[in-house]
Amino acid sequence: MKTMTCRQLGGACDKEFQAETFEEMAELSKAHGMEMFQKGEERHLKAMSTMQELMKDPEAMKNWFEEKRREFEALPESEG
Repeated sequence: MKTMTCRQLGGACDKEFQAETFEEMAELSKAHGMEMFQKGEERHLKAMSTMQELMKDPEAMKNWFEEKRREFEALPESEG
C-alpha cells in the first residue's frame, strides 16, 4: 500500500489516498476531483483547469502521467 496526496497528483489539497497500484491511486484521485467539482470547490476547479490544458497535448499528458507513475513506484510502502 502506498500513499499520495491530492496535491502530489495534480490536485489542490493534502487529502491522502492509499492504493496498491498507480491505477487505483488515479481512480481515487479522480473520484475526489469529481466530488470537489460537484461542490464547486475553487482551488480544485483551478487545478482541473490546469489539467484540462495539459490534456490538449496528448504527448504532454502522457509524460505527466508517466512521471506520476514513477513517483508512485518510488514511494515506500505505507504503514497499515
